[in-house]
This record gives sequence, structure tokens and C-alpha cells, in this order.
Amino acid sequence: MALPFPLAETPDQTTAEAGRLLFARESTFVKGVVAMSGLPPADRIEVCFAGRSNVGKSTLINALTGTKALARASNTPGRTQEINYFNQGPDLYLVDLPGYGYANAPLPVVEKWQRLLKQYLSGRPTLRRAFVLIDARHGVKDVDDQILRLLDTSAVTFQCVLTKVDKVKAKDMENTLKQVRAALAKHPAAYPEIVLTSSEKGDGIETLRGIIAGLS
Repeated sequence: MALPFPLAETPDQTTAEAGRLLFARESTFVKGVVAMSGLPPADRIEVCFAGRSNVGKSTLINALTGTKALARASNTPGRTQEINYFNQGPDLYLVDLPGYGYANAPLPVVEKWQRLLKQYLSGRPTLRRAFVLIDARHGVKDVDDQILRLLDTSAVTFQCVLTKVDKVKAKDMENTLKQVRAALAKHPAAYPEIVLTSSEKGDGIETLRGIIAGLS
């Protein structure tokens, strides 16, 4: 019997080449947005990246684009409260959502961010997929589940991307995958494949590039 939420396979040659060509194009920062009125025109496909603070989101975006400092991680978790837009060539936006799950941000800041996130997810017609990053060392936490429920209610397809897989032993990875699969099974908006990545080692980058190329 096939496992629910199988691991995404390494792309075939055609898909891999499409992903390579897409991310060989120039990657540029467009703007940071703090309100829906500041969003750029919805004139191209976009994919967004969500994840709790310190999950490795900025590092993954930089690995995808091959640009070391395109997305910058804040030294203070929860400090970055903007939706950051990047051009990936002329017809794709990569969207970096603020990290969530931080303990030190003031409550009004958290509430403002949650409102903006909900508005963005519900009201962006060109959003093709949300990639939710989960630290392979910790699995899905309660704060992740809140975001997954929001994606369900927003009817946005999301795909789970496990980060930092190089830091997890094989036996521990089996336990993490079991926990993650059980958590994803509760969410109707979950895309039925998991991507394993290591930005440090380059694992899964080609696969994720191929997936994004297939959406655009």
C-alpha cells in the first residue's frame, strides 16, 4: 500500500531543465509590503513561502535562486513583518512571508501580521501554491498547524517542504515523516507530496525548482 504524502521524486530530465532555466533567470527584490494596498499588480503567477522563525526560509529562497543575499534572514526572530516580493524573471513572483511562531513580538504586531496573512492568502488570485517549510528536526508544531488551518480556509493549495534534512539521522527522519504525514492528513488543502531539502547540501533544490516550473 502506498504511503500517504509520499516524497516528491527527483524530476525527469525535461522537468529538471525547465526548473534550471527558470531559476537561471535574474532574481531581483521588488518590494516589502505591510498592507494589501501595497501589493504589486497581480499580473503574473506567484508562489509563496511560509514557515516559523528560524526554519531556514531565507536560506532556501537563496539556494533556489542561486543568489546568496537575495532574501535576508533577520537576526531577531519575528522582526521582519513584511511580505517580501521577488521577481524570478519577467513572469513569476517569489513571495517571502514573515516568519511566524516567535515569542517576543508584541501582541498587536502578531495580530496585524495574522490579518495581513489572511487577507493575502484569501485575496491573491495569482497565487498558485504556498510552500510551508517545516524543520525536519522538529516536525509540525502547533503554531504550524494554525497556518495550515488558515490555508485550508483560504482554499490555497500548500505543499510541505522539510528543511535541514542533513541534520537528521535516518531513524529520526522516519519518525518525523510519520508525524508530518499524520498532521497533513487533517488538512484538505495539503498537496499530496513532501519535499525534503537541505539548503546547505543542495538536497531537494532541483526537485523544488522543477515543481515551481511546473506551476508556471
